[in-house]
Amino acid sequence: MPRVFIGLELPETVKRPLLDLRQRIAGARWQSAGQLHLTLRFIGAVDGQQLALLRAALAGLPVAPFDLVVSRTGSFGNPEHPRNLWAGVAAEPALMTLHDEISGRLAMVGWPAEARRFRPHITLARFGREAGSVAGFIEQHRGLALEPFMVDRVSLFESNQTPEGSCYTVIGRFPLAGGLPEDSAG
Repeated sequence: MPRVFIGLELPETVKRPLLDLRQRIAGARWQSAGQLHLTLRFIGAVDGQQLALLRAALAGLPVAPFDLVVSRTGSFGNPEHPRNLWAGVAAEPALMTLHDEISGRLAMVGWPAEARRFRPHITLARFGREAGSVAGFIEQHRGLALEPFMVDRVSLFESNQTPEGSCYTVIGRFPLAGGLPEDSAG
């Protein structure tokens, strides 16, 4: 069964500057261009019927397209021993509305709301037990502010584990209100 999540694809104008931030930090497993995204909701393993329910739930999202800005960096876990390093995304009202709309639709088809609070971010690097400090990195990039990018659709991703890390494939795209349909059902 495929493992899936709902997220936002990032344009090259966002990916390139984020990839340029990479530097030598002990234990860092930096994300590749194909791994950079913003997760709206992790789903997990689904069968064919559940996948069809997901696709139906994502059709016709009533949220208008909006701009997002990537700004600041941070970590989950203590910066001296982080679990991951991220680039932050402002919790714009439109992004929060989109997240809430998706959560409500998923709840109606059997996926209850997540217990933890939604913290929009883009994972830059992951760490294991041998994590080095990221405090200097966070301080160095505290003024990070990339050009805004337009969010006009959400994507359904399939996640496959490989020896090099997770590989993400878009298996569906769902336009926001006023967009053209482009579901790439596979």
